[in-house]
Amino acid sequence: MGLAERRAIKEFETNHFPLLKQEIDQAANTEVAVEVKWETLAVENQAHLYDESFTKVYFQPLILALKSICRDSMGQEAILTSLKQIIIQNLNGIYYGDRWADFKEGVLILDHEPTTNIDDVADRTQGLIKVLEKGL
Repeated sequence: MGLAERRAIKEFETNHFPLLKQEIDQAANTEVAVEVKWETLAVENQAHLYDESFTKVYFQPLILALKSICRDSMGQEAILTSLKQIIIQNLNGIYYGDRWADFKEGVLILDHEPTTNIDDVADRTQGLIKVLEKGL
């Protein structure tokens, strides 16, 4: 990871992530532990895309899926009792919305290429909703 990527990640982590974390907690109706493996999100020569791509690839689908799940008291209770942690990473070269989420033993892992299929927010949201509904 070069200097440009480190700067862009630090800027996103400092200036954007706190607000997105608040939106995640609001959507889940509880505070959720979120671990972002920032170093895995770095893509060489793509730092100029991080603000848009991180938000659209990871956070918008997560927030929308949590809002959908928590739309009633049954979903809110399921999230409250079952979701212990969310891990955001890019380790497995995944770039499709139906394969990016895994939920086991209270840990939701979101693993997706950070700058690929950026605008496929709806696909990732639907894929995540299916994984959560099955696991809750």
